[in-house]
Amino acid sequence: MSKHVIFVAGEDEYKSELTLPDLASEVGATLGVQTSVLTAQPDPKNSSNIPGLDALDEADVAVFYMRFRTLPPEQVAAIERYLKAGKPVVGFRTSTHAFRYPEGHPLVSWNHFGAKVLGAPWIYHYGHESSTDVAVRAGAEEHPILQGVPRSFHVRSWLYHVVPDYPPASAEVLLDGSSVGPSSRPERQVNPVAWTWVHWGGGRVFTTTMGHPEDFELPAFRKLAVNGVQWALR
Repeated sequence: MSKHVIFVAGEDEYKSELTLPDLASEVGATLGVQTSVLTAQPDPKNSSNIPGLDALDEADVAVFYMRFRTLPPEQVAAIERYLKAGKPVVGFRTSTHAFRYPEGHPLVSWNHFGAKVLGAPWIYHYGHESSTDVAVRAGAEEHPILQGVPRSFHVRSWLYHVVPDYPPASAEVLLDGSSVGPSSRPERQVNPVAWTWVHWGGGRVFTTTMGHPEDFELPAFRKLAVNGVQWALR
């Protein structure tokens, strides 16, 4: 029986409901695996409903592209079961802030999904008018996720700031990003934009803070994404 990769699109800023199905098709064809895509219903702006998450019980890899969701307890329970089972996770961009429950809500601890599952929370970025030059971190050149990925490339994603506290020291940084173009911030630091880690349930994690729709049009980024899923499957 082939492996099953489930893609979960639940955000209303980066059109993941369009980019993830396309990526899922490429992953299925390239890796010879079954893929499914779950999306927010009835549309991406509905933050409280991603039907079908129980399918994660049978998934081999879960790929998340979420932002500021307030899912009901039964849907969050499916994600929790998946993580507790020690299964692997791939996370894109806004998944660092996948949930946003109000203070006092029974599920407010899920607001820390980024830090506890992906290795970084939402802190800030360098502005929508900027973009990012990406380079392989010295010493990471031979990592399986980077095979066939250029040593440097440029993405439209504006850089997410995660240093100095994230990702954790136990993570392995693969790619660093340098913010370029207009920015309201006077100082800009080099920040990790892709790394591997282990989440609290024991499963391996590949996280990238890239994922603008234009990034998915780049062969370099698509290769990185497919390699990340393949690595997680191992």
